[in-house]
Amino acid sequence: MFKSLSPGAVGLGGPPAEIMPLAKSVGFEGMDPALGDSPEEIKRLFAEHGMQMGCMGYPVEFRAGDEQFEQGMAGLEAMAKDAAAVGCTRCATWLRPASDTLTYAENFKLHADRLRPGAEILREYGLRFGLEFVAPKTCRTGSKYEFIHTLDQVLDLCEAIGTGNMGVLLDAWHWYTAHGTLEDLKKLRNELVVQVHINDAPAGIEIDEQLDNLRALPGETGVIDTAGFLGHLRAIGYDGPVTPEPFCKALNEMPREEAAKTIGAAMDKIWAL
Repeated sequence: MFKSLSPGAVGLGGPPAEIMPLAKSVGFEGMDPALGDSPEEIKRLFAEHGMQMGCMGYPVEFRAGDEQFEQGMAGLEAMAKDAAAVGCTRCATWLRPASDTLTYAENFKLHADRLRPGAEILREYGLRFGLEFVAPKTCRTGSKYEFIHTLDQVLDLCEAIGTGNMGVLLDAWHWYTAHGTLEDLKKLRNELVVQVHINDAPAGIEIDEQLDNLRALPGETGVIDTAGFLGHLRAIGYDGPVTPEPFCKALNEMPREEAAKTIGAAMDKIWAL
């Protein structure tokens, strides 16, 4: 596995040509590609800085109405082709954990039916497709019907989609807020983990009271068992990107270079655990 940067997740704005050398200087070994640029330019940048390819975001809005979904699907093949051209083999998205209109079973069928065609296109271009469950109880409060919010549930959806390239975007925050255990992680193999997000949780807040947008830097509080989490990933031979996603207001308010050094130091700290 390798330390990989998703610039937007840590508030680092700017063109990839500026962000990539900065990321490299603070210890990152990979970065998510900006697929809006030409494939040739993307390949040149990654080669120039010796960086590994991270993960692309899934561009289809499958959570909305039919029109938006169909518009997204119309452009998916072109983006998958661009991803393949630059050597990107991983794509991921997140799942909304509740609904006011669909029961669990209805929502499960809708997700399987909508995600399967996209997964087939991604598979055609050599991409694996990771799904992220969103776990905090506070994200489901007030909704009529609960939906996928645990590791077991997202693995069930991957199996139902059944395209052979499905897996999990495993976020330490969502593993923790789902009351996940190290035993749960034993269900995973390297080929089932498409991407990993790493972070920590604020201290002094009960698990079921944690708010999704109030997190901490990786290893900052010790609330999440980062050593155990990363240790299991090492044990299964996970070979993909580990990306910080702290949703940290203080980090977002720092000058770009300071923010990069701060998140780089946090990643170095947990890497040594």
